[in-house]
This record gives sequence, structure tokens and C-alpha cells, in this order.
Amino acid sequence: VQLQASGGGLVQAGGSLRLSCVVSGRTFRTLTLAWSRQAPGQEREFVAAISWGGGTTYKTDSVKGRFTISRDNAENTVYLQMNSLKPEDTAVYYCAARASFGNALYSDISTYDYWGQGTLVTVSS
Repeated sequence: VQLQASGGGLVQAGGSLRLSCVVSGRTFRTLTLAWSRQAPGQEREFVAAISWGGGTTYKTDSVKGRFTISRDNAENTVYLQMNSLKPEDTAVYYCAARASFGNALYSDISTYDYWGQGTLVTVSS
């Protein structure tokens, strides 16, 4: 499975960005997908996950109400819409994939088998 993330950039606080991740190499519908991030000097952390059908999502508390994860199974793409960005959202954002088990979602990023290369998001104050 290959994942290619894009959409990062520099944005002012309060602004928006949409990250995209194109997945290839395995039937997209069999995968649970997630976004995680790693800020400078910090460990990688979970951000959001979405079930294979898109009907179930889960987000970490710090992004609830601001970030939305979605997927387009026809385009083999997962998205992360980020609104009301804050300087503390600055990080390299990674998309990740793992085999699905029903609609179960996983916030433990060590359980994801496949990772993209990351895209840098910088939020200026």
C-alpha cells in the first residue's frame, strides 16, 4: 500500500487548509484510514480516523469542532479539512492506513501498518 499526502503549507492563525492523501496498492474500501501529526521535538500523535465506509469517525479532543476527516472511495482519497487553525497545530501531518475490522476505529497509531511521507503545516500567529 502506498500513500501520498499533499496540501500542507503556511497559513495564518484562524485560517484553513485541506490535506489530501491518495492511496494505492490495495482495495481502498478494505482500509481504515487516519491522520496523525508530529510537531517539532514531540512524539507523533493521533489526530483523526475514519471507517472503511466513511460512516464512523473519531477525532482527538484538541481538534474536535475544527477538523473534519472524510474519504472518497471512488477517488481512493482521504481528506483532512482543518479550520480555525492555531499555532499549536503546526506539525508534519501523516496519513496512515490499516486493515478494517467492521467499523472499529483505532487511535493507537502503532496499529497502523502503512504510512505516507508527511506534509508540513505551519500556522503563524
